[in-house]
Amino acid sequence: MDYRYLGRSGLKVSPICLGTMMFGGATDESTSVNIIHAARDAGVNFIDTADIYNGGESERVVGRAISAERDHWVLATKVGNPVGSGPNQSGMSRKWIREGVEHSLKRLGTDFIDILYMHKADVGGSLEEMVLTFGDLIREGKIGYFAVSNFKAWRLSETISLARAAGIPGPVASQPLYNLVNRETEVEHFPATRYYGIGTVCYSPLARGILTGKYRAGETPKEGTRAARADPRMLQAEWRPESLEIAAKLADHADSTGRKPAHVAQQWVMKNSFVTSTLVGPRTMSQWEDGLAALECPWSEEDESFFDTLVSPGKGSSLGPVDPHHPIEGRSVSFG
Repeated sequence: MDYRYLGRSGLKVSPICLGTMMFGGATDESTSVNIIHAARDAGVNFIDTADIYNGGESERVVGRAISAERDHWVLATKVGNPVGSGPNQSGMSRKWIREGVEHSLKRLGTDFIDILYMHKADVGGSLEEMVLTFGDLIREGKIGYFAVSNFKAWRLSETISLARAAGIPGPVASQPLYNLVNRETEVEHFPATRYYGIGTVCYSPLARGILTGKYRAGETPKEGTRAARADPRMLQAEWRPESLEIAAKLADHADSTGRKPAHVAQQWVMKNSFVTSTLVGPRTMSQWEDGLAALECPWSEEDESFFDTLVSPGKGSSLGPVDPHHPIEGRSVSFG
């Protein structure tokens, strides 16, 4: 396994990070544990969960599965998304970050979290309060590093400035959405992470299954798939007619060269030198095996050029609805 330093930290992680969004939900505990053990056997040492995944069950399943080899794993979880109806059960407040961490530690059955992400920005919340709270948690030994997810480049830069001013470690990583049909991260976010020496752990390399070629425009999704289940994040971020058309062209290209579309789509993400590690979030063991096999998928200059004809660098597949994890913040109008 080709372990890489996460940004300028001394922490080494595998180029694939095992994402556990499905664990404790669509993926039962027995299958989840088998996937985690298979990942460990393959040399993967990076695992990612979150407080909101399946009502906290993902954290519980992960905690039990890795407890015997806790020191092998770089364990990442997240805080910030709503986990209740109360006004302070989400966001970037000191109150919620500290409470969220205590809840996660209990569910995970551990006394420290290697990497704690702010899952998404609270656009009205205080970045300084968030940064100072993470600094306290690092000093207390409850987290090793903090990181951010779904942050715009300017917000990432300000987070770093606030950490420097406070004399505490800045974010070790950023976790952006990145795949062939969502290339906007290439414009400012990736250059910012490289400039500041921050690792990047990209999620949804297959556009939640769209780029596997199993969906076709105008056809009803097969039973059991994310699209058939009307997965909310898939519908919000990636289910677009243009993306389905691009996926069909990708599948034809992969088939013509004797490769699987999923392998080619994932390798496209991993070949970007700005990417430290890529999240693979399987529902089944075969999906995990496919994600791991993508490491060996060949890549050529012809592939790179072909992909640029499908979606231009820095662009998305369409001008579709705005992903709520990435709200547009630059227009405000008052009437009356």
